[in-house]
Amino acid sequence: MKNAMIKNSIITALILGIFSYGFAQQKVWKSSSEPVKEMELLRKKIIAPKFQKREFLLTSYGAIGDGKTSNTAAFKKAIEDCNKKGGGRVIIPAGTFLTGAIYLKSNVDLHLDDQAKIIFSRDPKEYPIVFTRWEGMECMNYSSLIYAYGEENIAVTGNGIIDGNADNENWWNWNGSKKFGWKEGLPKQTPARDALHAEMKKETDPGKRIFGEGHYLRPNLIQPYNCKNVLISGVQMINSPMWFINPVLCENVIVEKVKIVSHGPNNDGCDPESCKNVLIKDCLFDTGDDCIAIKSGRDEDGRRIARPAENHIIEGCEMKDGHGGVVIGSEIASGARNIYAINCTMDSPQLERVLRLKTSSSRGGIIENIFMKDVKVGTYKDAAITCNMFYENPGKFIPTIRNIWVENLDVARGGEYGIFVNAYESSPVQNLRLVNCDFRGVKVPMKMDFVKGLSLDHVTINGASAVVLEKFK
Repeated sequence: MKNAMIKNSIITALILGIFSYGFAQQKVWKSSSEPVKEMELLRKKIIAPKFQKREFLLTSYGAIGDGKTSNTAAFKKAIEDCNKKGGGRVIIPAGTFLTGAIYLKSNVDLHLDDQAKIIFSRDPKEYPIVFTRWEGMECMNYSSLIYAYGEENIAVTGNGIIDGNADNENWWNWNGSKKFGWKEGLPKQTPARDALHAEMKKETDPGKRIFGEGHYLRPNLIQPYNCKNVLISGVQMINSPMWFINPVLCENVIVEKVKIVSHGPNNDGCDPESCKNVLIKDCLFDTGDDCIAIKSGRDEDGRRIARPAENHIIEGCEMKDGHGGVVIGSEIASGARNIYAINCTMDSPQLERVLRLKTSSSRGGIIENIFMKDVKVGTYKDAAITCNMFYENPGKFIPTIRNIWVENLDVARGGEYGIFVNAYESSPVQNLRLVNCDFRGVKVPMKMDFVKGLSLDHVTINGASAVVLEKFK
């Protein structure tokens, strides 16, 4: 039954991907009013799920909020009862509730009251093997801490705290880095990661790529997989084993007013993967990796499933530490299009990049129609705008990056580069346009190799007007 469900999901995704992406027309915006209109039309399509006005109090199912008693069974009972009775809110009251993996069912809003805290078990046996993506590759692995597959109308809301309970002694040391607690003689994820890469390249059945216990591939915090109408609102999240929010193959997703603070390995904030119609609004990210990273699958798996990331709005977010503020890639083999980022603020000497597009010729795919407007930056470390086609090992699938518009980007104290482009001569970055941008305190204004159609309109770097070199025109 499970294998049939997985197979049908893959076939459906492949067909949709071919028809929706294969016939897409390349666009070149003439003014910022065009992407703004597109964004507002998209906004109307992204609608938060609604839930029945019924409440299911977690403590009524035997839960004890002492931070020590396991409440895995209580969460399961409450969510299943809520689902069977037509949906509503499962209320986590004040207290600290220890649990293993939570499976979220259709029409259920998992709601944390103001003084509520969910803390997750450090015992890997509390996380059953499920069908998942791990770094853009499909496999059977530990359930994410909160997981759903094929569900509709689901939410995690409230003002409480979700604590993944990871640190250098638990989960993070599986990364294999001494910085995060790994020591000689301890297990690490590298052999399993390499094995998963090999299975992907052989294009084996993902349902037979079985990992989990003894393999040390860390789970993400929240992963709704192949779901519709997803809402994550208000909660604070800390200490995830790996990525925090990772919706995969989902449609109509809202992430709003969440606060994510964690500096562990691969602690990305929000990574929507092969999703359609996504709104990320009024969130705070202070992370050990990318703040927001939009993805669509790695290499063979991404191309096989063929579902691009499309129609994303990022609005009113604050980014502090991170490898990048708004990032597209690196697992981006199915491509990305129609990504809009507006009214954000970024500021940290540990924020490496503002807008980062990272891919490689092992990925391929098309990244297009990226619009960023009204972004204020205090400081950053590496580059304000990066387009990098050499992020990982090369392959035979030359990527495409085109139609990038950045307007009203204000940088108070720049880093190493203003604009950094590393592209293929056979596939230059196309139609990269900056309008009304001001970069101050930048060491190297521009370092670019292959760009076709670069346009700098009222752009100043270190107080001087940026000059478009003839070879970039």
